[in-house]
Amino acid sequence: MGPNLSSTLESDLAAGPSRVLALTSRYIRFGPFQVDQQRQEVSKNGVRLKLQGKVYQVLLALIEKQGEVVTRDELRLRLWPADTHVNYDANVNTTVNKLRQALGDSSDKPLYIETIPRKGYCLVVRPEFADVPVAVVHVAPAKEVNGKLKTEGAKSAKTELWMTLGIIGLILGGMLLGAAITRLWIYHFAPAPSGYWF
Repeated sequence: MGPNLSSTLESDLAAGPSRVLALTSRYIRFGPFQVDQQRQEVSKNGVRLKLQGKVYQVLLALIEKQGEVVTRDELRLRLWPADTHVNYDANVNTTVNKLRQALGDSSDKPLYIETIPRKGYCLVVRPEFADVPVAVVHVAPAKEVNGKLKTEGAKSAKTELWMTLGIIGLILGGMLLGAAITRLWIYHFAPAPSGYWF
């Protein structure tokens, strides 16, 4: 067994049962996200996200050690072979930031990935493992406006209402304009009935 293979096996064994569970379940769900390990795809509410290979690998590393710190060295070993010469710190930072961006997360107020200063990163939500996909329920995301939560669905409904009212207003305005033009035409161009003098 070569040195690279044994170090990979040792790190796999050190990860414990959670790694085995993550590797044997096809689907992993956390929050609105679902990971399909067989297809190596991540989706949010049924919409596929574009995650590059290393970004996907960081997500798997965090899921496998949910609640525990995944050190920067663990990520470096997982993402780059020992003979690769890159700026590991900058590349780990960039890769984790790309993952946060794809998940809609931030380092200031983490929903999914927490930075542990000078150590690494931690997945702060508990993933669920399954062999069948979870049914997708489309929920409009909520936005905070003036301290109140408003959903995209409510905004869309208001927009549709105003569009409908605008169309009805245009139709009524057109009908009134048509009636006015007809009336004007009748009074100006129609012959006056005999016996009436104006």
